[in-house]
Amino acid sequence: MSCLCKGNPDAFLVCNGFKDSEYVSLALLGRKLSINTVIVLEQERELDLVIDLSHKMNVRPVIGLRAKLRTKQTNYYGSNSGEKGKFGLTSAQIVRVVTKLRESGMLDCLQLLHFHIGSMIPSTSLLSDGVSEAALIYCELVRLGAHMRVIDVGGGLGIDYDGSKSGEGDISVAYTLEEYAEAVVASIRNVCDRRSVKHPVICSESGRAIVSHHSVLIFEAASAVKSMAHQPKPDDIQFLLEGEEDLYAAVMRGDQERSLHYVEQLKQRCVEGFKEGVLSIEQLGSIDGLCEWVLKGIGGSDPVQTYNINLSIFTSTSSHWGMGHLFPIVPIHKLDQKPGACGILSDITCDSEGKIVKFIGGESSLPLHEIESNGRYLLGLFLGGSYEESMGGVYNLFGGLSVVRVSQSDGPHGFVVTRAVLGQSSSDVLRAVQHEPELMLQTLKHKAEEVMHTKGGGEEEEDENDEYKNVVACLDRSFHNMPYLAAEEGINE
Repeated sequence: MSCLCKGNPDAFLVCNGFKDSEYVSLALLGRKLSINTVIVLEQERELDLVIDLSHKMNVRPVIGLRAKLRTKQTNYYGSNSGEKGKFGLTSAQIVRVVTKLRESGMLDCLQLLHFHIGSMIPSTSLLSDGVSEAALIYCELVRLGAHMRVIDVGGGLGIDYDGSKSGEGDISVAYTLEEYAEAVVASIRNVCDRRSVKHPVICSESGRAIVSHHSVLIFEAASAVKSMAHQPKPDDIQFLLEGEEDLYAAVMRGDQERSLHYVEQLKQRCVEGFKEGVLSIEQLGSIDGLCEWVLKGIGGSDPVQTYNINLSIFTSTSSHWGMGHLFPIVPIHKLDQKPGACGILSDITCDSEGKIVKFIGGESSLPLHEIESNGRYLLGLFLGGSYEESMGGVYNLFGGLSVVRVSQSDGPHGFVVTRAVLGQSSSDVLRAVQHEPELMLQTLKHKAEEVMHTKGGGEEEEDENDEYKNVVACLDRSFHNMPYLAAEEGINE
């Protein structure tokens, strides 16, 4: 709908995905409005719909088809490519489509070939294989009489999220933008030259590469949790170490591996002793202090802190939660200071999976700064502009974040804030899950009023009125604030 309003007549409006009558009708209407719509067939049965509606609307369509290539990836995205891919036509289906278009006198309408190897193509060698296969199909369509003009190489242009340029795993690609374009053009040119076919117009749908850099997710680390072991008492140490000569000897030898083994055994025995009623909770707590003391002595203690971030990982970084995708995350505070701590990130949702414990480079923690009391500490997640903003929804009832639009400027700072939009309030989130926040607020106000009236009147009536107003103001703020942590604000004393 947006493209019909703002579409450039010289640009392609490629209409792919599953289609119904309304979709096809809008695409045909676009041609009446001088928009260069191309209806790409994803399924063979869509052709009958296009032929029928184009006759009824008296519109000559431009038709493309998506080929289901044999070339496929071997990484995470490989399941969406090759013969088992979700979209596209097989060779036999392509032949039947050409035959039906010829019989309908519409073979000249077939002008575009589309394909998709899969997201995050890791190397130009795989890219060249896929593009060459598609170019061969293009040339065959020309031979069969179609008025082919365009090859749409689809998506797949990857982002080197970890900066390694290795092409290994699912977050790296081993090419630059220029090398990607060169591989596409060279592969198509070589095939077309061998078949004496005119070079086509080449277009792409490289969404990830275009928009990933357009935004940065900024969030606050509200607090950090250090491992604070209980300090054992001398009597507890003596009790807990009875019969632990092996642990003591391993520590004195500096044998880290055996010490860790004996520490785990000691922990397990103490847990079992607590369950049997032999140990008190104080003694059970002392075992953590003792084990921490041992680990520090042998250099095996874990210095990693848990940083609680004012964010929902499910809402704002759903690719990480759903498929383990890694994004560059760095502090944007204290950049003139060397980080002195290591941390993992834990969000504020009630879901135990709301954590980030893997980071770029195979690291299990992130270099961070200590959080000062009453100080803010902000982090930035980069290269998440392609899908993260639209996929999360309101999981755990945390809505969308506030958005600030920043543009380059010739001014003294080099940028200017052009727009600021507040994120979803608690009322917005409740409304999105079919609740009625206005009715809920009125109900709570009535309840508060009833409670105040039951307290009686007299000299305290004026104080009760002030208290009621205070309660109502607090409720009103709660509905209109965002469902994330905010500055301390509640009922006034």
